[in-house]
Amino acid sequence: MDSGNWLRRLLIILLFLPLLLLLFTPWGRTWGLTPILFLLLAVINFILLIWLFRRAAAAAQAQLPKPKMIHPDEQPDVIKEVMEVCVATHEDGIRIFRGPLRESPEQAFEKLKAAFPEDIVPLLQQDERLDTSIILMDKPIEQATLETPVRPALHWLLFFLTLLTTTWAGAMYQGIDLFQEPARFTAGIPYAIGLLAILGCHEMGHYFAAKHHKMNVTPPYFIPVPFALGTFGAFIRMRTPPEERTSLFDMAIAGPLAGLVIALPALVLGLQTSEIVSRPIEAEGFIFSALPANSFLFGLLARISFAGELNPGDLVRLSPLGFAGWLGLLITALNLVPVGQLDGGHIARAMFGTRTGLTISRLAMWTIFLLALFVWPWLLLWALIIFMIARRITPPLNDLTPVSGWRRGLGFFTFVILLMILTPLPDAAWARMSMHFPWF
Repeated sequence: MDSGNWLRRLLIILLFLPLLLLLFTPWGRTWGLTPILFLLLAVINFILLIWLFRRAAAAAQAQLPKPKMIHPDEQPDVIKEVMEVCVATHEDGIRIFRGPLRESPEQAFEKLKAAFPEDIVPLLQQDERLDTSIILMDKPIEQATLETPVRPALHWLLFFLTLLTTTWAGAMYQGIDLFQEPARFTAGIPYAIGLLAILGCHEMGHYFAAKHHKMNVTPPYFIPVPFALGTFGAFIRMRTPPEERTSLFDMAIAGPLAGLVIALPALVLGLQTSEIVSRPIEAEGFIFSALPANSFLFGLLARISFAGELNPGDLVRLSPLGFAGWLGLLITALNLVPVGQLDGGHIARAMFGTRTGLTISRLAMWTIFLLALFVWPWLLLWALIIFMIARRITPPLNDLTPVSGWRRGLGFFTFVILLMILTPLPDAAWARMSMHFPWF
């Protein structure tokens, strides 16, 4: 077995070790082994992960071909016009020029786009040592892929299937089995319409913002599942990268804001038909007390909706529409976490640049893992999902031109929304309201 294989296998084992501990050892008994021992195992696991990542990076670097220097006479004229080239290399078909720009990033990028044929993609990126890098590479996406026609029938089929599965889930939430009582399908419609409206507006926000910036994207794909919530959400496919940080910012932030436009009214309307019950409660079905739902934003809306009717220790049992609205808040919060390919990760990189954005992403990722290990064990599954789907990023072609001031303000506002959703109310107010939800 070569070193690369055993490094990958050991890395996978270490990544899943915390999850295995939670799955096969009761949480209380794990801590019963002694907190010091468990903490020592976590620290050792963390150190080994860092060592393995460095070994893997070093091994990958050693396998790369050595770059070749490009003589000044062979450098394109437009490159020498917009940059004071200090280092120029050619590596595996990619030409990289490093040095300070002679003009603004906007002007330089426009000249680069106009100077090269369509099959060459110029990238303007930050460079740690020499200020700026201009990268010339072949177009990363095949033209056949770009020209693949959208199939409306597939998108509508997935939408209607998701409508069926979420209607079934909404009825199940109320203790109705549609296989036995199909005539009562209308009971699940408020939940289905509310949730699909939130998901659809979220994705269409991305879609129209991307189209505004002339990006090649597909309409939303809805994901139906015949259990739990009835869907795994929806997504759009980006076929071309954004040209600049402004395009990335607008595309990323449009989804959460559009989703909130539907989620907040759905939650407020749903609270009007929700009921207040006192502890203890004899509940039917899969009802579970969900701590994350006790958030500042939800608490504010609940206080407005129920006025003085809530008493200390009361539970709010959400109506189907209210539950869909609460899921909309949860979906928004998860997407606004500033990690990798999540909307929050795109927003952070657009606001601060790729280098700073990646630092924020790593800090957020490790914060989630530490909270999962030592505070909220249920977060571990979410942390692993985020880690698997949000690692790879695609920077904008021009990563130097900053976003406008009002966009930065809007970005900070969305992160305030994230904190308002995830931050619990102060004890005095938090004690007045809790919630019960299905499937959690």
